[in-house]
Order: sequence, then structure tokens, then C-alpha cells
Amino acid sequence: MKRRETDESKVLLVTDHGDPGFAVTIRLWANAHTGATHAHTTRGHACAAPTPKPVQVVIAIGGDPSTLDPQYADDGNERAVNDNIYEMLLFRDPKTMAVVPGLAESYKQVDATTWRLTLRKGVKFHNGEALNAAAVVFSVKRILDPAFKSQQLSYVEGITDAKAVDDYTVDIITSGPLPILPVRLTWLKIVPPKYAAEKAAEFPNYPVGTGPYKFVEWKKGDHVTLEANQAYWGGAPKINRVIIRPIPEEATRLAALKAGEVDLVRGLIPEYVKDVPKAAHRPGLEFPWIRINTRKGKLADLKVRQALNYAVDKEALAKSLYGGFAVPADGQLLTKGHFGYNPEVKAFPYDLTKAKALLKEAGAVGMSVDLIGESGRWLKDKELIEAVAGQLTEAGLKVNVKIVEWKTWLDLLFAGAEKAPDLQFSSHDNELLDASRTLSGLFTSKGNQAAYANPEVDKLVETAATETDPAKREEMYRKAVKIINEEAACIFLLNLENIYGLSKRLEWMPRLDGRVLVKEMTVSQ
Repeated sequence: MKRRETDESKVLLVTDHGDPGFAVTIRLWANAHTGATHAHTTRGHACAAPTPKPVQVVIAIGGDPSTLDPQYADDGNERAVNDNIYEMLLFRDPKTMAVVPGLAESYKQVDATTWRLTLRKGVKFHNGEALNAAAVVFSVKRILDPAFKSQQLSYVEGITDAKAVDDYTVDIITSGPLPILPVRLTWLKIVPPKYAAEKAAEFPNYPVGTGPYKFVEWKKGDHVTLEANQAYWGGAPKINRVIIRPIPEEATRLAALKAGEVDLVRGLIPEYVKDVPKAAHRPGLEFPWIRINTRKGKLADLKVRQALNYAVDKEALAKSLYGGFAVPADGQLLTKGHFGYNPEVKAFPYDLTKAKALLKEAGAVGMSVDLIGESGRWLKDKELIEAVAGQLTEAGLKVNVKIVEWKTWLDLLFAGAEKAPDLQFSSHDNELLDASRTLSGLFTSKGNQAAYANPEVDKLVETAATETDPAKREEMYRKAVKIINEEAACIFLLNLENIYGLSKRLEWMPRLDGRVLVKEMTVSQ
């Protein structure tokens, strides 16, 4: 028998190595940092019948979260954890993706720049703070604060303020007409004001939300543990405990799934579909692309950027790397499901001869460029980076591939155009299903990921954001998409399907927006 007493909880944890004569009990403990109460399982000899074993699932993700602050990083690994802890004012229906009530029961537009929301009563954060108008106001002001430097600003663009009307009514203020405000509110997570303000240094490591799962611990590089919020306003979830493990290597994730160590693997590579107990996939919103610093040296030359696009054989990449679970992007980082998708814009065809000729005309043959990438965050990211680098090399460039750590990669992505590398691999996933976030964040001069600028694109995107006529608004986005394509503002690559590997006991239907919500899962015992 092993015993250990944690310094933080002062709770004695006991394990029995599987002795069938022991019964499972649940012992509550308080997190010293958050004040939230959690449950741990212990065992001891019991006269009564054994308590049913708690239901646990283990989820494998591609890397460790950069933070557990839900308003700071634009990081899919963070979202995989925090989507289960925190909630938004409005949700999306898992089947239709329609906007539905969340922490707000209802909403309406009061005037051109004001939307009024009525909050659910009786909802509490995991540490006991009340979900009220003050919490919403604090959350909005926090993410918008320039000193906070949130990487998520493109998701909340157009929102300028929030004001409490009464304890459970709040007004969201916008800079002008903002027709997609309800969509933006499906992203903005609400945080507990007292804890986030008074424990600012601890908050990124000890999250507290209103969601169906409570945070227990984060052992960086190894796992995050969550436990069911039995007092959840939407009803206690069926799965009691969640372990989220960062496993960067695809083969290691597969081995863990086959060995029964994990129940769900995100980003399953196509070759492994036949080897897993169960697989689930559906068309996704993920667009691998390569950002070009168009303000730097030879890359400012349109001919060079066109050459980069003609040099990449996207059909071959989709087939060889993704086995039919990807298609070439349509010369834009949008799908037909996005508002603003331009059906007239097509992918750059593969034309190595033309690529070489354009580089020669631009005097760029043999030019050295740095291609910054990372490994493990997205499906076959490193392999894709290396394959693209090989094709660019064949066209006549000298490509220096640099695979960096996740935090370094994020810092470079948001460092601004002046500090942006020549080329940086990324993958864009626009869950808002509206072109505004993609275009404003990636291709306007003020975009927090942009290394390209065109005054006409800036004007189109800025004007469209406040246009209340849907037809006019969509036409503006389509014009912007066409200009971005014609100027070869990036290397357009692929659109991926989301592929998941599941254990035999796990039942779950993937969502179009890619969110992994454990409350939507069930486990057969």
C-alpha cells in the first residue's frame, strides 16, 4: 500500500494495487489556490457493498497548453482543456452549429451599438463566486485591455465595452454596428473577477470557471486533471474524471490508444485509421498555411510570392500525407461553410516551370529564406513543413527549416510584422464561421498575426465588419479574399478533415467547430 500527503490539499491518498477487498470512496479537498472543492478517490476496507467505480476518460492532445488562462493565448491545446472548465455567454448547437443560449438566457439588440443580454440566475464559478453582470463586465474589459495583450483580439473585434444594467442584465457595447456579435460571444469565456484580479499570478495555472468540469491539477508536460462539477447548472456530467495528456508524437498517441491508456486521440493520422478500435472524422475548419512576410526583402516582390504558391504541389501533399482526408485549399483560408467564402477564387495550380521562371525574373534564384515551424500541434505538421520546404528548394530557393518550441513559435506569430520571420507555418481554424476573424487577424495591417498589408483590404474588412446588409457585407469580404489571393499574400496549402481515434468504450460525435467537450461524451462500462 502506498500513501502520500499533498502539501496543497493535506489529504492522504491511498492506493491498494488492485486489492479486490477494498472499496472505493470519495474524499473532498480544497484547492489552496482557487478555493474550489474537488474529489479524489481513495480505497479502504468496507463492510458495505463496493461503490461503483468512477468513470474516467483520458484524452491525448498534441502538446502541453501554453497557459490555462482562457482569455490570453490563441492555442488549441489550451482550448482542449479550458473548453471544459469555462463557458461563454452563448453556445453553438453541437449538430447544427446554430447560436443558442449559454450563460445568457436571451439577448437582443437595443440600438446600433448596444446588445443586451439576460444572464442565468444561480450559476456559480467553481470557487463560489457568482456569475453575474459584474463578472461579464470584468471579463470583457480584461480581454480588451491593451496591457493584457490578448492573442484572441481578432475573436472579439468590434467589442469596445460592457456595462451592467442590473445584477443579471448586461449591455455589450460595440464600436459600430456589429451584426456578428452573437457569433463573437460564442468565443469569449467568462472568468471570475475577484479571483482573476486578486490572484493574477496564479490564475494562468489554476483555472476556475462555471463549466461542467473543475480543475484539479496541471503537471506540466505530463497531464491536466479535471473532475466533474456535480453542481453544474446544466446537470452533472456522466464522466466523473478527465485526464488530458500532451503526447506530441503521432505514433506514441496511437500506441497509447491501442494499449488502452487513452480513450480519445485528436489529430489521428490517416494511416492509423485502420489500426484504432474506433475512428471518427468529419470535414473540418483547419487550414495549414504559410505566412509570408511581404514587407521583407525579395518577399515583397509579387513574382516571388506567386512562385512560392506555384512551386507547392498541393494535390500531392493531400494524397501522400493525408490519404484523402485533406483537399487543396481554394486559394483562401475559408470553406464553403464560412460567410464570405469566394466561390470564384481557385487554388494556385502546381506549375514548377512557372515557379522557376518567376524566381528568375525576380532575381531570386538561390535566395535563402527561413521557414519557422513547430511539431506536434497539428496533424502531420512537421512532415508537411518539410515536404513544402523540399518543393520550394526544387523551385530554386534555399530553405532553412527551423522547428522551434511551441512558446517560441507563438511569440513569433504574434510579434508583429517587423519581427516576423520570412516564412512561418501555421494552421488557421476559424470557429466563428465568418470571414471577419480570418481576414482581420491574418491579412489586415492591424491584424495580430499579419505580415501583409493592403489599404484596400483594410478598408473592405473594416467596413464589412459594421455593414448590416448581409449581401453587401459578404460582397466586401469576397473582394478582399480575391485581392489577397491575387497578391499571393501567403502560401495557401490545404483544408483538413478532423480525424479522431476512440477507445471501444467511448461514444462521441465530433463537432464541426473542433471543440472537444467531455460533457457530450458517454462511456460504456
